[in-house]
Amino acid sequence: MKQVFAEDGTAQTVTSIVAGPCFVTAQKDAAKDGYSAVQLAWDEVSTKKTNKPLLGFFKKIFNKDVAYKHVQECRFPDNDKMLEQLVPGQEVTVAMFNVGDLVDVSGTSKGHGFQGVVKRHGFHGGPKSHGHKDQLRMPGSIGAGGVQRVFKGKRMGGHMGDQGVTVKNLKVIGIDLEKNGILLGGSVPGARNGILALRAAGDFEINKPAIQAEPTTAVNVNNEVVAEPEKKEEANV
Repeated sequence: MKQVFAEDGTAQTVTSIVAGPCFVTAQKDAAKDGYSAVQLAWDEVSTKKTNKPLLGFFKKIFNKDVAYKHVQECRFPDNDKMLEQLVPGQEVTVAMFNVGDLVDVSGTSKGHGFQGVVKRHGFHGGPKSHGHKDQLRMPGSIGAGGVQRVFKGKRMGGHMGDQGVTVKNLKVIGIDLEKNGILLGGSVPGARNGILALRAAGDFEINKPAIQAEPTTAVNVNNEVVAEPEKKEEANV
């Protein structure tokens, strides 16, 4: 995460994300497969790190020896226009987004291991008076004595984090077409180098001309300019 500054000097907290490029490797048709989806591959790696069946699968699509670290399906409602654009071998980049779009970001939250009820659920703990030694962060009673079992969903200590989280309506602040980077206002779930899924409402075009950022000077991970606003001459009134 970092800050970018608008023309009026206000600071905006953003998260820098490397979004692809992703490549379409397969299609799923609702009539044939029972659901509509596309299979995407990204993060190119050495062919030595991939098994032979997967290497043959990639070679059949791209006509060359290439391997990708991640392969995952993305489902979407039936949309014939989308299926026509997302054919095997098609490259998908951040050019489909525009500055100002609202996107939903899904990821896996940070894992915190086994935690007690104070940290996991926000319990205030027991009284700090005499007679309560070693009981300050205990959960206390977990139910009546008549029911000899623990009810499902009872808030107790356990595995914290490491679960799916979706943050909705994050605004696109800047786009870096050369490095396939995108800046989103606010924070996203997960740790560094995690995998995220970006979703936006409405139709999109794969090969449309990209629109650069105007209102903000955005900075990427290496503190290089992503999208700098054009200087406009002030008109005399």
